[in-house]
Amino acid sequence: MAIRGYHLGCPAWGLPAWRGSLFRRDDEASALAQYASVFNTVEGNTTFYALPTDETVARWAEQSPDGFRFCFKFPRTISHDLQLEGAEAATDQFLDLLAPLSGKLGPLMLQLPPSFGPQRLDRLAAFLDRLPSQHDYAVEVRHEGLFDGGKAETRLERLLRDRGVEWVTLDTRGLFTASREDRHVAAAQSRKPHLPVRARALGPHPMVRFVPHPDFAQNLRLLDGWRAAIRSWLDAGRKPYFFMHAPHDRDAPELARRFHVYLRDAGLVVGRMPAWPGETLVDDDQLGLF
Repeated sequence: MAIRGYHLGCPAWGLPAWRGSLFRRDDEASALAQYASVFNTVEGNTTFYALPTDETVARWAEQSPDGFRFCFKFPRTISHDLQLEGAEAATDQFLDLLAPLSGKLGPLMLQLPPSFGPQRLDRLAAFLDRLPSQHDYAVEVRHEGLFDGGKAETRLERLLRDRGVEWVTLDTRGLFTASREDRHVAAAQSRKPHLPVRARALGPHPMVRFVPHPDFAQNLRLLDGWRAAIRSWLDAGRKPYFFMHAPHDRDAPELARRFHVYLRDAGLVVGRMPAWPGETLVDDDQLGLF
C-alpha cells in the first residue's frame, strides 16, 4: 500500500502532537522514518529559519526511503533579508548542504515576501538564471500586484515557465472562512495572505499549499476544484505536489488523509495510504470523510 501518482505531505515531519497517531509514542527518534512510511513528500520549512548541520542532513538521507521527496525552502536570509540581491554565497552554501540528499529532493521552494513586487522581477530572473540545473525549483509570491490578472502576472508566469520553474499556489480560502474565535485560526489568519487562487501547471510538478478550514467538510467546495485539477494534471502525465496545512498543525496529517480518501473515492488511481505507525489499525477504506 502506498500513495502513488502524486505527492502528498504536510508542512513538517516531526511534531510532538502527532505521537500516538501518526507516530508511535515510544519512538520519537525515528519521526522522519515513520512519517515517510506514510507520506511521500514534506515541506522543508526548517531550512527557511536555520540551516541544519551536515550530520543532520546525512541522518535525513539515511532515514528517508527512495521515492521520498524533500521540498526545502530557501533560507529567509536569501528571500527576505537580501531579497535575492548579493545572495550568491548564501545560495551556494544552502545547495551544497543538500548534496547528500541528491535524488530525494523535490522542487526547492523560494518563498518571496509581500514586499517583493513586479518592479523586482528582473532580480528574480537573474537569481533563477544562476541556479544549477540539476535541481527543480518552485516560487511562491505574495505581492498583490503579481495577481492583477494583467501584465505583471503574465510576465511572471512567462518568466517562470521559460525557466522550467513552478508557481506555488497558496490557497488560504478555507482558512479565511473559519471563525477567528478559534485562537489557532486567528493566529494562522494573521500570518497567511489571502490572495487570488489559480490552478497553474507551468511544468511537470504543479505545487499547491492548501490551508483549510479546520472542519474538513467545510472545504469540500474548494477541494472539488483541486480534485478536478489533480485529475487533469495526472491525465496530462504531470505529478503534482499537494501540501496540507491546518490552522493547528496538529491536524494536518488527518486532513491530508481525508483528502487522499476524497481523491480515491472519486476514482483517481492514487493508491491507498499506508497504516499510521502510531495507530493500531485504521484502513482508509473504512475512513469516512465526516
